[in-house]
Amino acid sequence: MGKKNKRREIDAESEAEFVATNDHSGDSQNANKKEKKKKQKNKNQNEIPTVSIAVAASIIDNVPTLELATRLAGQIARAATIFRINEVVVFDNKSIPGQDSTVNNSDDESSAAFFIRVLQYLETPQYLRKALFPMHNNLRFVGLLPPLDAPHHLRKHEWGSYREGVTLRERDSNSGATLVDVGLAKHVLVDQILEPGRRVTVAMGTNRNLDSDLPRQVVSSSKPREEGMYWGYQVRYAHNISSVYKDCAYKGGYDYIIGTSEHGQIIKSSDLEIPPFRHLLIAFGGLAGLEESIEEDESLKGKNAGDAFNIYLNTCPHQGSRTIRTEEAILISLQYFQEPISRTLQS
Repeated sequence: MGKKNKRREIDAESEAEFVATNDHSGDSQNANKKEKKKKQKNKNQNEIPTVSIAVAASIIDNVPTLELATRLAGQIARAATIFRINEVVVFDNKSIPGQDSTVNNSDDESSAAFFIRVLQYLETPQYLRKALFPMHNNLRFVGLLPPLDAPHHLRKHEWGSYREGVTLRERDSNSGATLVDVGLAKHVLVDQILEPGRRVTVAMGTNRNLDSDLPRQVVSSSKPREEGMYWGYQVRYAHNISSVYKDCAYKGGYDYIIGTSEHGQIIKSSDLEIPPFRHLLIAFGGLAGLEESIEEDESLKGKNAGDAFNIYLNTCPHQGSRTIRTEEAILISLQYFQEPISRTLQS
């Protein structure tokens, strides 16, 4: 099959070469095609790679109290921030999408909804939380958690090129501007009309005079990342492990997927080679590991766990404890992947 495909590719190239040599009327078309390919290649090269983690919501099920569950979610939020993770996907082990996975105002919410709520709350800068998160019983212990202290969690006295803000109201009907709370002593104006209660990323510019009516600009939340800053993580829900891949928020999906398990291959971090990627995903199982998640997924049932990923790794061989908790596995694994990911990104 491979030889046939190769022969077709060679034949196609020969035909294209013949047309280019003998049909001068097609020169401009070929030039346009080459230019488009070149632009697409440059676009792909300029795209900033992302690293995502997928975590089973079932890790919350085995925690006896709300306080301990909150601390567990907080540990994972800290690990994601320390290792500059761009996306955290929380997944269930459901065959069919359920109705109880959505974050709502009910105190009686699923493990996944609780997990997502705490992750989102912690990722949000402190000065925005009151406006963006209504009081909820399941958030009553978040004050005990250490702050993420991410680069976008700026203090009141700190100036940054960008700040996260929440829209308040139009300044007046004719101004074409909106007031935004960016956590400074005074609100700032942005140069467009936006509905209240919306989280936005504001380019602050170089003018630090808050008394000035000079409007600031709302930019994409990816803009700080394009300038090399870490700007927090996004949170997404998936009803099972296969929907983690299928419902990927990135265009083109994840191009390299790593599974972690004590049953995986043992490769030294210094010997691990990760191919060039745009969007990398590292998956972590729940109480019974990724094997259970795969077994309970109708799309993957009966499939060998190692075959569901590009590579299946044991990142902590020769463990002394019979079990490694997921929050521990995440810290161990993200440290393990630091060097291989850096090598790939620098190559």
